[in-house]
Amino acid sequence: MPATWKNRLYFGDNLAVLQEHVPDESVDLVYLDPPFNSAATYNVLFKEATGRESSAQITAFEDTWHWGMEAETAYHDVVTAGGKLADLIQALRSFLGQNDMMAYLTMMAIRLRQLHRVLKPTGSVYLHCDPTASHYLKLVLDAIFGPTKFRTEIIWKRSSAHSDTRQGRKQHGRIHDVLLFYTKGDEWQWNPMHTPYDPEYVAERFRNADAHGRYKDADLTAAKPGGDTSYEWRVKRRSRGEWTHDLSNEWESPKDGWEYRTVRPSPGRYWAYSRTNMIAFAEDDRLHYFSSGMPRLKQYAEDLPGIGLQDLWSDIPPINSQAQERLGYPTQKPEALLERVLTTSSNEGEIVLDPFCGCGTTISVAERLHRRWIGIDVTHLAISLIRHRLQSAFGSKLAPYEVVGDPKDLEGARALAEVNRHQFEWWALSLVEARPAQDKKKGADAGVDGYVYFFDDKSGQAKKIAMQVKSGHVGASQIRDLKGAIEREKAAIGGFITLEEPTAPMKKEAASAGFYVPENFPRMKCPRVQILTIEELLAGKQLDYPRVAPAGTFKAAEPTPKAGKTPTRLF
Repeated sequence: MPATWKNRLYFGDNLAVLQEHVPDESVDLVYLDPPFNSAATYNVLFKEATGRESSAQITAFEDTWHWGMEAETAYHDVVTAGGKLADLIQALRSFLGQNDMMAYLTMMAIRLRQLHRVLKPTGSVYLHCDPTASHYLKLVLDAIFGPTKFRTEIIWKRSSAHSDTRQGRKQHGRIHDVLLFYTKGDEWQWNPMHTPYDPEYVAERFRNADAHGRYKDADLTAAKPGGDTSYEWRVKRRSRGEWTHDLSNEWESPKDGWEYRTVRPSPGRYWAYSRTNMIAFAEDDRLHYFSSGMPRLKQYAEDLPGIGLQDLWSDIPPINSQAQERLGYPTQKPEALLERVLTTSSNEGEIVLDPFCGCGTTISVAERLHRRWIGIDVTHLAISLIRHRLQSAFGSKLAPYEVVGDPKDLEGARALAEVNRHQFEWWALSLVEARPAQDKKKGADAGVDGYVYFFDDKSGQAKKIAMQVKSGHVGASQIRDLKGAIEREKAAIGGFITLEEPTAPMKKEAASAGFYVPENFPRMKCPRVQILTIEELLAGKQLDYPRVAPAGTFKAAEPTPKAGKTPTRLF
């Protein structure tokens, strides 16, 4: 990657983006959480598919893959490339048949091959999935990376215990996800990480206590000599009491009532520390003695780094309905989960790639941990959400980045509308920072496509702007429909975004709606119905409404925590 690096957010199919924009061996870490309809029954996932309908890749909040022309094309590309992956995919198709599961595996295989290409020799990949398909995905990864490059199958406990009666059958509760950890080479980036001791473990293992806290004792001997490790250690005790060290010259003139002894490691063993270090331990009251007089080292719970990171992660809870970082994205993962992945497998300044970046958790964590990043998503709704999340979390401290793939001019906007009108709608709404209406129900083209929320008083109640987006022919009847939607939605203002130029009757109909006048700002008059063309928005024009308080359109991301405030410790 060039020295003048700028973080990038790509709008488009990640396969095309990887092929066209990401060079060989340029990425240090890949995390991907590919959407998949794991909630579907196995009968549906493995049902034979027929027909040649388009299997448009994932739309917002809909995580399904279907067998169609896209899957068929991907299958052809994988097989004709040859190699172990081609052999595996053909065998899987013979076994699974032509269904949604096979479509998912085929379209993942061709993308995972690209991810292997862009990884540096010391790079790592974490594939987040659930047990519905993890066993098949591991085979695909083995075929691409090689079985010896498999490092860990991490189990993340994503929910609390619950009963599970899917398909009407009693079965074990499903409460975990899987992260498959592979490396490209035999040497890879790894930063050891520790998690806090479990309270029950502390109570069981750190049984002793003194003025400094709870401690356990550790062996002070070692199997191999090294340096000053063959000395005698002098101990003493009074009237058969507890042994203690003797750092004085009392042995020259033994005191009455005291017993003196020298101790050494058992045959074949040596002291693990030099005499100087042992004396320092003694002076710091860090030695504990057995009845034989043999010293042991006091290890206090608070002084130890904790437990080395294991492959069972039950200490990171999922995002609940009240979580501060919750953005409303159904598959959103907690930042603590991504922080652990990025911290252990990358360093500051290295490049992290998320090809299914969704609501941008990987991107946000990478920014906070001072990694460089590449995010890719096929929906403009996700791109817009990430942009707002980054701005909310980092503000003026946000590193420079660019969005690649979204329309930059009128011609690009027309092209997007022709390819996918839903994507065009989400992109157009992002130009005015509007939130798409997820539950809109259109009737006679009179629905609401999105909302802008604003505050113009101290009540704490948000006012609403109802938005409509049109990419085709427009007329005055649509403005009348918007006026009706404003009344129905109890909105303060209505916004109408159009790709085509508005007609004179449309402008007249909009003008007849009058003005919205904020109660606290009587001199401010905002048109009740506002028509904005895509060309005007690209030139910088915006909706006219009160902006005297922080915007409330998108839920703000949690502010960036101060340095050092992390859920785990790095050593």
